[in-house]
Amino acid sequence: MKRSQRLVSFDVFRTLGIDGVEAVKPEAMFAAHDALRRADWVLFPEEWQINLLVHVLGCRIFPSIASYRFGQDKVQFTRAMWLAAPEHMPATLILPATAESAARVVEELGFPMVVKEPRSSMGQGVFRIDGRAALFDLLPGLSVLYAQEYLAIGRDLRVVWIGDAVVGAYWRSGEGFHHNIARGADYDFSAVPESALALVTRIATALGINHAGFDLACVDGHWYVIEANVRFGNEGLRALGIDTAALISDWLEREDDRDRPMTA
Repeated sequence: MKRSQRLVSFDVFRTLGIDGVEAVKPEAMFAAHDALRRADWVLFPEEWQINLLVHVLGCRIFPSIASYRFGQDKVQFTRAMWLAAPEHMPATLILPATAESAARVVEELGFPMVVKEPRSSMGQGVFRIDGRAALFDLLPGLSVLYAQEYLAIGRDLRVVWIGDAVVGAYWRSGEGFHHNIARGADYDFSAVPESALALVTRIATALGINHAGFDLACVDGHWYVIEANVRFGNEGLRALGIDTAALISDWLEREDDRDRPMTA
């Protein structure tokens, strides 16, 4: 008989359906420190809580630290990809947001190019740049110049990784530049190449990610991984009939089994 887990969640909506979860608001964590110390797992903390939970209270968190680190910051993810799988990252420059840097990205990437705010999601903070004027107009509002080659694609592929496995994948297509469901894109579940799923498995495993939606693009038969998002939308998964709560709960239990020593 399995021991019931003690679980604390800071995001009640993402943990709906997981048994035995105690919901705590992020701002109430200091009053709930005893429950946090006793918890087997702390689920979906906000980023500012992670160091306190892990290094002060000794909590195990889900998603993993790596999932947050690489799934919330495009700069961190890109640099990780340069080491883990550079051939699957579009040409990207990460530079100070200066006029000199802008001149360099124009010379190296040309137009059109894509400029992204490092910490954005759902297609926000992602801009197609077609000329120098648009680039220099955008520059004053950027903390860093993250510029990427433009990939001419009609759709992209979202691959969802939970725990230690791909749990779902679907194509996204939208009018214009963005392919985000949150911006009105359509999704379909036609055949997904195994090569894309194998690539996500390789990258998620190498980076220690256990919860992320990976966005991929295929150009002339070659796969590029655009980014990973630790807090991804679940609409496509719901359409597939996938129960994310059950998948998360199963993985947490399996991790507990691996951590618990064998007894005679």
